[in-house]
Amino acid sequence: MQSEVTIGKSRVGPGHPVFIVAEIGINHNGDMAIAKKLIDVAAAAGVDAVKFQKREPDICVPEDQKQVMRETPWGVMSYLDYRRRLEFGRREYAEIDRYCREKGIIWFASCWDLPSLEFIDKFDPVCHKVASANLTDDDLIRAMDKRGKPIILSTGMSTWEEIEHAVALIRHSPLIITHNTSTYPCPPRELNLKMITTLKKRFACPIGYSGHEVGLQTTYAAVALGVNLVERHVTLDRHMWGSDHLASVESTGLFRLVRDIRIVEAALGDGIKRVYESELGNMVRLRRNRSFAAVN
Repeated sequence: MQSEVTIGKSRVGPGHPVFIVAEIGINHNGDMAIAKKLIDVAAAAGVDAVKFQKREPDICVPEDQKQVMRETPWGVMSYLDYRRRLEFGRREYAEIDRYCREKGIIWFASCWDLPSLEFIDKFDPVCHKVASANLTDDDLIRAMDKRGKPIILSTGMSTWEEIEHAVALIRHSPLIITHNTSTYPCPPRELNLKMITTLKKRFACPIGYSGHEVGLQTTYAAVALGVNLVERHVTLDRHMWGSDHLASVESTGLFRLVRDIRIVEAALGDGIKRVYESELGNMVRLRRNRSFAAVN
């Protein structure tokens, strides 16, 4: 394993700024105009990358769910047709690729099946993402590993044994492991942020955090615990129709998230005790006895 991974032009790992990913996922609701607005928000906020999700509904939707009827913004339709309606094709992803280049931001995607991986590969992504739902898909993980590009492995709804098994499959690609809980939104008591420390002790690779909670406080706590990558879902409006919007951050929240992560990073320092120049005046004024000379 590598303690440092390069994604695009950014180095991810100890000693480097937290790599921040805005997860657009399916929050575009199948609308390119919404997707572009979300890319605009992410680029303006200063995140390092945006992420989408790509899947083949005929493969990924369970058989017993395909013909279940449900209400959608486009009327009542089967769950399979609804999933198809959400998916972008070649033309849309070509436009996403072009638009991200125009905005100066990199993008990649969680690929949920082999055809989707082959599809996204045509756009030469900077890395691949294994969604928590796919952590037990050995064939998909092996196929990603053959590409040799960085892999981000999410560990939600997974046992320790399943995580160990998935990690063992990745032999040729730099790896980043992200802690998360696959509940949308996730209550704070189930975030289990101390797992970040557990993962850091067990695996000699960058560790990230993919948050699905409401609010930003717990993401800052993850940064304080030493994560090297942060991923949060982004939306134009948390009350939009769709499964992930409630667990997402709106534009103003994303701006605060990026700003405050950088502040927390700066505040953490390096753990080496020193007397700062800004303290020297107070040292002279407030201390009556000094046994040692101040050292910067």
